[in-house]
Amino acid sequence: MDKGSPKAILLKDYAAPAWWIETVDLSFDLRDGGTLVTSRLGVRRNLDVVRAPLVLDGQELELVSVTVGDRPLGPDDYAITPDHLTIPDLPGDQVAIEIVTRIHPEKNTALEGLYKSSGNYCTQCEAEGFRKITYFQDRPDVMAKYRVRVEGDRAAYPVLLSNGNLVDQGDAGDGRHWALWEDPWPKPCYLFALVAGNLVHIEDRFRTRSGRDVTLRIYVEPGNEDKCAHAMESLIKSMKWDEDVYGLEYDLDIFNIVAVGDFNMGAMENKSLNVFNTKYILARPDTATDTDFLGIEAVVAHEYFHNWTGNRVTCRDWFQLSLKEGLTVFRDQQFSADMNSAPVKRIQDVTRLRQVQFAEDAGPTAHPVRPDSYIEINNFYTPTVYEKGAEVLRMYHTLLGAAGYRRGIDLYFARHDGQAVTTDDFLAAMRDANPDAGVDWEQFRRWYAQAGTPGVSGEGSYDPATHTYRLTLRQFLAPTPGQPVKLPMLIPVSLGLVGPDGKDQALTLAGEDSATAGTRVLALNAAEQSFTFTEVPAPPVPSLFRGFSAPIKLSFDYSDADLTFLMANDSDPFNRWEAGQTLASRLLLGLVADRAAGRDMAVPKGFIDAMGATLSRASEDPAFASLALTLPSENYLGQLMEVIDVDGIHAARNLVRAAIGRTHRDALLAAYRANAEQGEFSVSPDAIGRRALKNAALAYLLAADDADGKALALAQYRTATGMTDVITALALIADSDMPERADALATFAAKWKDEALVMDKWFMIQATSSRPDTLANVTALLSHPGFNIRNPNKVYSLVGGFTGNAVAFHAADGSGYEFLADRVIELNKLNPQVASRMAKSFARWRKYDGERQAAAKVALERVAHTPDLSRDVYEIIARSLEG
Repeated sequence: MDKGSPKAILLKDYAAPAWWIETVDLSFDLRDGGTLVTSRLGVRRNLDVVRAPLVLDGQELELVSVTVGDRPLGPDDYAITPDHLTIPDLPGDQVAIEIVTRIHPEKNTALEGLYKSSGNYCTQCEAEGFRKITYFQDRPDVMAKYRVRVEGDRAAYPVLLSNGNLVDQGDAGDGRHWALWEDPWPKPCYLFALVAGNLVHIEDRFRTRSGRDVTLRIYVEPGNEDKCAHAMESLIKSMKWDEDVYGLEYDLDIFNIVAVGDFNMGAMENKSLNVFNTKYILARPDTATDTDFLGIEAVVAHEYFHNWTGNRVTCRDWFQLSLKEGLTVFRDQQFSADMNSAPVKRIQDVTRLRQVQFAEDAGPTAHPVRPDSYIEINNFYTPTVYEKGAEVLRMYHTLLGAAGYRRGIDLYFARHDGQAVTTDDFLAAMRDANPDAGVDWEQFRRWYAQAGTPGVSGEGSYDPATHTYRLTLRQFLAPTPGQPVKLPMLIPVSLGLVGPDGKDQALTLAGEDSATAGTRVLALNAAEQSFTFTEVPAPPVPSLFRGFSAPIKLSFDYSDADLTFLMANDSDPFNRWEAGQTLASRLLLGLVADRAAGRDMAVPKGFIDAMGATLSRASEDPAFASLALTLPSENYLGQLMEVIDVDGIHAARNLVRAAIGRTHRDALLAAYRANAEQGEFSVSPDAIGRRALKNAALAYLLAADDADGKALALAQYRTATGMTDVITALALIADSDMPERADALATFAAKWKDEALVMDKWFMIQATSSRPDTLANVTALLSHPGFNIRNPNKVYSLVGGFTGNAVAFHAADGSGYEFLADRVIELNKLNPQVASRMAKSFARWRKYDGERQAAAKVALERVAHTPDLSRDVYEIIARSLEG
């Protein structure tokens, strides 16, 4: 694998380019069999660096001609390699260059650059796709103004779109037409976009706070217009929220969204022309779940928010990716919290962080929020950059408060509008806007530089004689690949002290004159630190890291009684939920240990009673109750073990679920019936919460093999009109041995065979089943007419769904690993980005027992020795084997 290994790119090697490109005039002649791209560049020498040739990136391009000024260049006037075009001698310090290339979008299965899919042309240029369109300095710090002419067949491609405002259009003769788009704002080439196809649109308008009218359009394939209303509503909410909360206004006359079925990512924030995976646009109550509706709202907001955090201010280099992604994730999390239930949103975000980002931090692909190196940048669109990056932004907010955070954001935009900058520039804006904040910013910077999830442990003691409570906390950050030694982090600890009466006590630190009511934020900035609180009237139970104030793993000496008390009394909703999850994890892992030791697994009555108490209060907040009643996932429980016991975790979790279902059968049936759908369908927070609670109750009834539960599941599948209820019932039936299982799956597929996104759910249900025949079913589904290995959504649903299925993917015989290796090898030839995403499922193979490790290693080495392995897959496989 070492022979000819791709070379890593290092952050420390960053250097500004020798030439700047200031204007880009592009012309596309779209034709089957070969598209001609003419690029006219206004180039200026960078006088701040040593004189050097102009080196342009390019891949899979057929060079037709190069002209410098008025002089056509011959082959001896430039050097060309598979990756670069170098022009050694440019006259003067400013020059015009024209480059003509021919590309073949119809052959582009990688869906990167300009590609043709389902009869339509589309682009995806982030991170380095623009080099597959034309020769260019394909790096984010080269920002230029773009003018783009698109020409194509009028009948085949009636819609011609690019960035900016439409400034002209006309007839080109011979059944062809053209459109001219101009973007007045400088942008890096990764934000370039072009779409041409047979599309229809819905339209609305938004009036900005300064009184400008903006035209809003969502383009889809004909027949999907009736699934766009929620996305449009989400866009309008996003624009209004960004003005109200951040003071940011949209800056062009039109904002276009295009939804396409073949897309590697969820969506892309190209300036004024956002391209979306259909998954995050198309929704009707009968085709989309509540999760889909919420996901659309969040992703539409996320891509719109990029207009400022990513577009107007972008990242200097790809090591700074979290500068735009972490910040924008935090912004879309804030937005979703404001639009829906803030506690529920926080719990959902932390659940995802723990399941995917904590796992990444603990494996061979661990990397800092600002990585030090990469081989293929596509591999660093990771949970660490996005979700952990968002947690870093949240810590700014926690440490500075809402007002201080806003001062920092305002200064950031004032300083850097129109620039490509770094995470250090962002930190400097926060620091300079809050000079009296008392934050050690150099220590805070370690959140960007050190990989891994900090662990925080501690204990507390109460002195009744002095009415003081002493809290001692310790932090530890384990070695990660390339970082054997770690320094203490600055960790904000949001905490309260809950008294015996269930109420928050006033907080006065020793040496202070005044008390803080309820909750306060402490800074844990040493390896070990103690905090003494005075005037504490009675022994408290500490509520630590309220709202999950830092992305850490907490180990505190809570008793089971303490956790049960916090479940019932903590004023912080997140920590009420957290107490239940901690108690459940402790119980489940204890059962796993019992099983491994040959002891009987017995579910403690106290935990079952605590879950019953949560159920009894469910009507107060159904959405929160549905999460509080959900046990930690198998994958998360595995993270808490030194050696993951796949079968033990599965058995323990099923045992507890069945015990809850049997013990609280009547209460679960009552909760189901009380929250049955009433009136017109709605995606309001209350309606979503009621459906979530109803379906959580149904899941417990089926876990207990309850006859009434099975009947309710069948009735719900057959009569429900909303996809949330239909798909939940089908998933429960599909994971069971009910005789109606095969018929239910067949009737669903027959009804929805022409709805690609709905069929993705059908594939996912079968891929995530815990039945012993799951792998055989998944393998057979590869040949199903509705599955297409070239479509990323299909792969994510079937193959990705299977790799997330702990008990099936990690089968002791290695069959799951063998299956994944086959798919990675197949995808490597078609779509390296998707292949590498699937390959990441191997990353934590060393956490399993020896038999599984041996099987995983065989599969990894088989992939490693595949001829013509892409850079994307090579990097993931190499790091997994090295780790």
